Amino acid sequence: MSKEVTFIPATKTIIGTELSQILNVAAYCRVSSQSDEQYGSLEVQKSYYTDYINDNPGWRNIGVYAETGTGRNIKKRAEFKKLLTKCRKHKVDMIITKSISRFSRNTIGALEVCRELRLLGVEVLFEKENLKLSDPETMMELEIACALAQEEIHSHSLNIKMGLRHGFQEGISGYMDFTCYGYKQGKNGLKIDKKQAKVIKMIFEMRADEKSLGEISKTLLKKKIPSPTGKPTWSRETLSKLLKNEKYIGVVLLQKTYVEDYLQGKQLRNDGQLQQVLVRNHHQAIVSEDMFYQINSESN
Repeated sequence: MSKEVTFIPATKTIIGTELSQILNVAAYCRVSSQSDEQYGSLEVQKSYYTDYINDNPGWRNIGVYAETGTGRNIKKRAEFKKLLTKCRKHKVDMIITKSISRFSRNTIGALEVCRELRLLGVEVLFEKENLKLSDPETMMELEIACALAQEEIHSHSLNIKMGLRHGFQEGISGYMDFTCYGYKQGKNGLKIDKKQAKVIKMIFEMRADEKSLGEISKTLLKKKIPSPTGKPTWSRETLSKLLKNEKYIGVVLLQKTYVEDYLQGKQLRNDGQLQQVLVRNHHQAIVSEDMFYQINSESN
């Protein structure tokens, strides 16, 4: 009896070997801000990766995941989370991305993701660093590259802080002219919005007459005056913040908050940790200082 030989085709991919199949390939790209320039860069990246994947006959395009957001916190990036979910469902064989910093500028965050992807058998190509996740020495190189990326954002963060504080001290900070309810941008800075200013005065006068925040909210609702965000009801929190906003007496207070951990980027209230800058007569007041301080001294 002669032997009968049947070849059973491979259906799996062994990363890092010559064995191959049609790979499910995705790309990830991210920019840190929504400026026109950065948005244009994001569109260029999306187009580049779409063509790059489609032009390879051995690849199937699973999608280009692109978004705008900080590299500090992976949890806040919806597209990146969608991509990871597909990887966990074994629908992605390989990810292409520009650099390690696109994954995360947080060393721990980037390494955790890379370790998980490696266990899932997902290849990652980091173009800038010319690294493959499947290479035996890649994790050590990733640790070094991630540390450098983290140091880069630390240095960038320090430069921003120095620039902001210099602007505060010189009285030239753009933060001074940030608008709030009651003001709008004029040619020479903040300008009173007459319609909203009437509402501001009404709120302060009601508070001076010892009306509670709840009573003020009900009055504004009855008069059909929408909140700053357009909602029909003014929340107690919104009213409380408004009544404590020193901009309504023509004053600007800088460095109200600060960032302690540059990796997390969470803003904390400055209760004396850092020097503050108070700029008087910066713009036209809506309420008197006497009324403002009377209300706030009583609320404290």
